[in-house]
Amino acid sequence: MNADAHALAQGALTRKAALASVAVAVILLGLKIAALWSTRSVAMLGSVADTALDLVASLVTLCGVHVAATPADTQHRFGHGKAEALAALFQVTLITLAAVGLAVESFRRIGNPHPVESATLGIGVSIAAILLSFVLIAYQRRVIAQTGSLAISTDSLHYKSDFFLNLSVIVALVLDHVMGIQGADTLFGFGIALWLGWGAWRSGQSAMEHLMDQEWPIEDRERLIAIASAHPEVRGLHDMRTRTSGSHRFAQFHVWVDPDMTVRRVHDVMDDVEEQLHAAFPGVEILIHPDPDGHVERKDPGALRGRDAFEVLAEEMGEGDDQQA
Repeated sequence: MNADAHALAQGALTRKAALASVAVAVILLGLKIAALWSTRSVAMLGSVADTALDLVASLVTLCGVHVAATPADTQHRFGHGKAEALAALFQVTLITLAAVGLAVESFRRIGNPHPVESATLGIGVSIAAILLSFVLIAYQRRVIAQTGSLAISTDSLHYKSDFFLNLSVIVALVLDHVMGIQGADTLFGFGIALWLGWGAWRSGQSAMEHLMDQEWPIEDRERLIAIASAHPEVRGLHDMRTRTSGSHRFAQFHVWVDPDMTVRRVHDVMDDVEEQLHAAFPGVEILIHPDPDGHVERKDPGALRGRDAFEVLAEEMGEGDDQQA
């Protein structure tokens, strides 16, 4: 499958996942509004706010993956994949606003707690929300594994957090209404606000990494270097750069080859290397520049030009170990 066909297939998958997310959010929002009307619970209010934002975020995700799946054109030669990161950042903004609003409401009720009314409907709706979220998350996980979509991954974070959110709503309703522990509902509402804020922070980091063209994970780069270097006529690999744009991945690097090799043979070797890399990284766009063995670029002495890719990667891994220590 060529890169264009692969991108179209991935676009179809991400759109289906986004539509499924919108459908689940609509169902859950209707159920939770009914439960909020019945219980008057601040924890349920937080759950309603989260689901309402899930719906808006899912609609934005749908738009984002649709734009990201649009083929490259003359004005966007690298495609439109960053639309996914922009959609993710919009979701982060909504989640942050919801967290702040819920925290303020929780603080307001600390000195003036509202008794939780009929809790049965709220508990039943929360259980239904957990089951629906599980089904959606399982589907989204399959799509993410096949596409690596940032927008779907961020959207999935909402529903993963929904498990704990809805579980906390159930516990809050039981403690406040059934066991008579006044204030439990308010405290759980504040806890939900903190959870939403933490999720927004993590999602925002991922979106910014994509927008700033962060390198692939070390494991993927290590595998790419090993595959490209395994060709018997490749004498070394250097000046490698990788990036991700939505579900599209890009890699470019230089290879050292025999300086006496003919242009035709060099071309055949590059084709062989690309074929091996496409088998390991479907849909990746690859740009390879051949250099005569030993040649080093001098026009950018401050960069890592001319240095063997294994050496650079080993240093990066060492720095990561030092930071963890």
